[in-house]
Amino acid sequence: MIDYEKLLNDKVKTIPPSGIRKFFDLVSTMNDAISLGVGEPDFNTPWSIREAGIYSLEKGKTFYTANAGLMELREEICNYTQRKYNVSYNPKTEVLVTVGGSEAIDLAVRCLISKGDEVLIPEPSFVCYKPCTTLANGIAVPIETREEDNFRLTKEQLQSKITDKTKLLILPYPNNPTGAVMTRQDLEDIAEVLRGTDIMVLSDEIYSELTYTPEGHTCFAEIDGMKERTIVVNGFSKAFAMTGWRLGYALGPDVIIKAMTKVHQYGIMSSPTTSQFAAIEAMKNCDRDVDEMVREYNNRRRYILEGFRNMGLSCFEPLGAFYVFPCIKSLNMTSEEFCQKLLDEEKVAVVPGNAFGESGEGFVRCSYAYSIESIDKALKRIDRFVKKHK
Repeated sequence: MIDYEKLLNDKVKTIPPSGIRKFFDLVSTMNDAISLGVGEPDFNTPWSIREAGIYSLEKGKTFYTANAGLMELREEICNYTQRKYNVSYNPKTEVLVTVGGSEAIDLAVRCLISKGDEVLIPEPSFVCYKPCTTLANGIAVPIETREEDNFRLTKEQLQSKITDKTKLLILPYPNNPTGAVMTRQDLEDIAEVLRGTDIMVLSDEIYSELTYTPEGHTCFAEIDGMKERTIVVNGFSKAFAMTGWRLGYALGPDVIIKAMTKVHQYGIMSSPTTSQFAAIEAMKNCDRDVDEMVREYNNRRRYILEGFRNMGLSCFEPLGAFYVFPCIKSLNMTSEEFCQKLLDEEKVAVVPGNAFGESGEGFVRCSYAYSIESIDKALKRIDRFVKKHK
């Protein structure tokens, strides 16, 4: 009999399953359960985007595109980035269309990291950065961000972690799971540390449109001297409510984008054609739809934040993405215990903070990408649970 465990790659065996999906899978088997666990917009993809996809199918546009993506889409991505963030890219050589932002992250890490290279990862943060680093034979170096610093990466923290093996810094802002953002001045401080080094930056800006400050989002490539060392990752899932369309993109120096395209070419060929035609419409004509969704997210953000504070849980005010990250340390439970008991007793699913790194212990992630009605019902159940266990 074949011993499959011996056949598996050792690195794959050591990677834990996603802590996000665990509670999502559990809640799917329960009646009358409410999930605040998954970071997926509850809005339908705007109609004009769906219509563009449908029309492309009706016209028979179902063939492979160029490996890097439709030229018209790459041009629109560059137009959009110029219009929104005043950063200019060449659509022929500095853009790659990928299967979601996650593929872009994986490609960037694989193309930059060799055995023993260190990747600096501010945490808590999205679950894929560490596994991607491990699979690329790199060494993930967490940087613990703190609630008292609004979960932002400080220049002092960055300086303390840089060694002669540091190859890449991941900047995950606006942040999943905390909702933290970095101001322009914050990013200037980070840039000051990086100038004069050969450290590259992977700036994951998938939540760039979901920023609730008057200043708005600052693209790291906007900062003086940073474009040449930055790979910007973005996509359509969050801002345009296009999660199932599986489309993202990377912007960066032509040599690196060329290398990423080479790996993409062998592993994927090209991103979904129908999704690419739909995305052209999204970037051209859907600013108003995005603005409407962002206004509603902002209403939900205020509502859920007030709800957690009213029940006596400390909760940092998130200024980006669509998550809150309340502290549950006062209940004397681990994050895992809190989430499991809450699901068992009140049928509400949230995600343990330690799924996003050890520094997330003592917190839980709750998404407000759900209706006010669902959020209100969940908050009442959580309040009952908190009162019972305090």
